[in-house]
Amino acid sequence: MKISKLIIRISLIIIFFLSFTSISKAHLAHYKDINKIEMEIIRNGKVIGYNFYFFKRSKDELIVTNQIYFKVKILGATVFKVEGYGEEKYLNDKLISYNSKTLQNDKEKYVNLIFDEKDDKFNIKGSSYTGKALSNNIIGSWWNHKILQASSQISPISGSIKEQVVTFVGKKKIEQNGQTYLVDHFKLKSKDMSLPKDKRLDFDIWYDKKNSMIIKVSYSRMGNWEYRLKNFE
Repeated sequence: MKISKLIIRISLIIIFFLSFTSISKAHLAHYKDINKIEMEIIRNGKVIGYNFYFFKRSKDELIVTNQIYFKVKILGATVFKVEGYGEEKYLNDKLISYNSKTLQNDKEKYVNLIFDEKDDKFNIKGSSYTGKALSNNIIGSWWNHKILQASSQISPISGSIKEQVVTFVGKKKIEQNGQTYLVDHFKLKSKDMSLPKDKRLDFDIWYDKKNSMIIKVSYSRMGNWEYRLKNFE
């Protein structure tokens, strides 16, 4: 019985490694043809907003802009509203700057990040953190499947740095918006799960096995939330 369990665990590790390897190789080949990703934001089964990504290229430079908007209503009254904009800039597939502004119930949050080539570190000025970060950190944007390979991520809203653990759950077929996808399912959680619930990472993420496109993200926090792929160009 113990041997069987060991074999299963080793098999899962191998599958997980192979999934990461294929994802890494597919990164540039996939996104070079994508101009826009549209995701709808759903809370408790109801569409309440959107999250759009726009891709612009010039030689070796890639600029990804992110727009997000949603509001939560209870008995017809708006109790929570988010509206934000962000811009990631990459040179030869390496993040060189990131800037964002987000309004959460009229409270402004922000991030201004620049890569310092001399130190090989990011300089961050954010609403929750100001300081340096190692260059192996990644902006916590769902479009980028490289988030699965990172040991920590930088909040795209406030600039805080969060250590994470990613676990491969398995592959399956899911139906969404009239389409059927063969996906890889991952769990992404904070390394320290004793953090307050509103501060820790705890997400389920599904990426298209064929092209590594983000298909769905789900989590529970003041309700059941999903970010679902609606369309891409």
